[in-house]
Order: sequence, then C-alpha cells, then structure tokens
Amino acid sequence: MNCLLTTPRLKIRNLRESDLEAFHQYRSNTEITKYQGFDTYSRDQSRSFIAEHQNKLLIVPGEWVQYAIENISSQQLVGDCAIYLQPTDSRIAETGITISHLHQRQGYAKETMLGLINFLFSEKGIHRIEETVDAENLASIRMLESLSFRKEAYFIENTFFKGKWGSEFQYAMLRREWENLNLEKS
Repeated sequence: MNCLLTTPRLKIRNLRESDLEAFHQYRSNTEITKYQGFDTYSRDQSRSFIAEHQNKLLIVPGEWVQYAIENISSQQLVGDCAIYLQPTDSRIAETGITISHLHQRQGYAKETMLGLINFLFSEKGIHRIEETVDAENLASIRMLESLSFRKEAYFIENTFFKGKWGSEFQYAMLRREWENLNLEKS
C-alpha cells in the first residue's frame, strides 16, 4: 500500500476498497459535508471515488489527489485529505481535509495539516500553501490561525453554494514563514 507520509498518530496513504464502509459513513453525513465542495455521497459514489483515487500517489498540477487518513494504532480510517497544485504554477498548493464525525475533536485535522505542510514545503519544495475556507467554518478557521496561516482575503457572498450565497476567507503561508516559525520554536 502506498503511503504518502506519516505523523506521530496517522498514516496518510492511498484510499483502498476496504475503506468503503468508514468512508461512506462520514461522506454521507450532511454535517460533515456542510462546508465541503461536495454533497453527500451515495454508496455507489463512495465506491467510485475510492476506485478513482486508490492508486494515485503522484500529485499532478491541476488535479485534486485524495488520500486516506488512517489512525496507525487502530488502523481505522478517520478521514481523508487532498492536495491540489495550481495548474499555472505547481509551486502553489492547496489542501483539503475531511474528518469523520466519529473521530472529530481529537486533533486529527491539525496533525494531518502539519504533516501536509511539512511534506509540501520540505519534500516537494512548494513555495506557498493557500486555503479557502467557508466564513462560517469556525473549526477550520481556528485551526488555520493556530498554525499561523495569514488571512489574506474576505470574499463576501462570492459563491452560490448548496442553495445559498456564501462568503469565504482565503488564508496562506509561504515556505519561508513556516521555516521561520520552526526556527523560533527551536
């Protein structure tokens, strides 16, 4: 099984067929998909999504690549995450994280994000990570700010999303900012 990276508690790896039940359980939950760019999934959609992403490990500019987030000790799927490289400049990345309702409030999103930041900046040589977040998604906003992401923009009712106009914040971090944060901690 292809593994992208590990953190102290988590393995970021390819999705696999055996993830179907856990994956579908949270991807079919309206509370989990509330701020996501997708609606709830049927079982068939979950199966197709896993089949599409299960063998992808390479990150291709202009294409979202999705990975499983597995708790190393329990070997349970706790969520999934994605990486996107801008098609016009592959040194700019965006990520996405979805944590199952059964595993929230345990620090998995932040641990995943830390792993992705380190991977993208240290191993992939990414220059900038951008994050666009729904202005009502307070948990994601708090996490990004706790990691020292800089709020760069507030887009007011810029997207018609799930039947209503929504507003978004854009956050970003440069590799040198991340390196300076790590130097300060040393």
